Amino acid sequence: MIDGVRITPLRQIPDERGKIMHMLRSDAPHFLQFGEIYFSCVYPGAIKAWHIHKKMTLNYAVPVGNIKFVLYDERESSPTRGQVQEIYLGPESYNLVTVPPMVWNGFKGIGTQMALVANCASIPHDAEEIMRRDPFDPSVPYKWDIKHG
Repeated sequence: MIDGVRITPLRQIPDERGKIMHMLRSDAPHFLQFGEIYFSCVYPGAIKAWHIHKKMTLNYAVPVGNIKFVLYDERESSPTRGQVQEIYLGPESYNLVTVPPMVWNGFKGIGTQMALVANCASIPHDAEEIMRRDPFDPSVPYKWDIKHG
């Protein structure tokens, strides 16, 4: 587990009409502040990576489809520096992943349908506070290939 990353199980309330899928409440202990909510759609096999935020805390949940969410800790003072963490998210593994600033992250659509990734960010989008790398940048010790066996 990467230092500062939180995984919070989320509640689903099903009934004969469908279900309610909770994500984040302002009175939750892990809620920081509201900046914006946005949705990212990713096709199966597509990769949206790598990015890092200098100030923004991310709160990701995946109510539709499935993703492989990957984090990489490059923070010099972190006790988990150099570590990679994989988290599988979707309706069957419905969790909120809270990512602090300065942790590289990205995701890959898996399965057979487009995934809907929701993010309740702590601040509004600011192009000056985000940095990006190519998904296959060798400075991140991770390969997006399917692991068999």
